[in-house]
Amino acid sequence: EPDVTIVSGLKDMEVFEGDDVTFRCQVSHENARDVEWKLQDVALQNNEMNEISVEKGKIHTLTLRKVTEQDIGTIVFRVGPHMSTA
Repeated sequence: EPDVTIVSGLKDMEVFEGDDVTFRCQVSHENARDVEWKLQDVALQNNEMNEISVEKGKIHTLTLRKVTEQDIGTIVFRVGPHMSTA
């Protein structure tokens, strides 16, 4: 199975407190396994505050709901050995 790579990486975002923000990262293959989202080295799970999804099989999205000052930091998207940060 060929290595899944990141085709289009994350972009830095600025948002106001209380707003939602969405990060997108496109990978080279559909159904990528070993995918992880992190905020400041903390792994994120899909829940009411963090919406993690995949669009069209290759575009991985993370939406942070109603961000606060505590959400300031580095977002990391990792697939296998490849990483993108914003």
